Amino acid sequence: MQAMVTPQAIPDEGALVRAAAAGDRAAFGILYERYARMVHAILLVRVPPGDAEDLVQDVFLSAMRQLRGLRDADGFRGWLGAIARNKAMDHHRAARKLAPIEDAPALRAPADPDGFLVLDRIRSLPDAYRETLIMRLVEGMTGPEIAERTGLKAESVRVNLCRGMKMLRELLEAK
Repeated sequence: MQAMVTPQAIPDEGALVRAAAAGDRAAFGILYERYARMVHAILLVRVPPGDAEDLVQDVFLSAMRQLRGLRDADGFRGWLGAIARNKAMDHHRAARKLAPIEDAPALRAPADPDGFLVLDRIRSLPDAYRETLIMRLVEGMTGPEIAERTGLKAESVRVNLCRGMKMLRELLEAK
């Protein structure tokens, strides 16, 4: 019988990933808790907000199925980010195959048109800034959390957030 993993019991992320790959669902749950916001941010940059929620689940299901094939446990966060980006591309490919339904009623009214405008402007920024801004502004992650989850250096995150916010302000003032 396998022992349950707690956050305190795992000394490093590599050990947590290896435990999850060996079938420890508690370890995988900890990985989900640690990285769900990062995955959601990556998806929000690329797909409509309503689709991002469902795709987060798809990303983690795919990761769970493929985890045993991951060669380097320490590369988990980058590998998970790549799965999220690929799921977003797959989502767009699948959406092109579907014929639009012109007369279908709207599922729901947008909650905040200004929020969608800001999201649209963030999506127009260079790649280097989009994901970090979404992680900060939408997911509420701090700079150190973003650095830890993405593997970027704290200074790079700070610079990306600063430059990205400046560019975003300029775009919003021009609206």
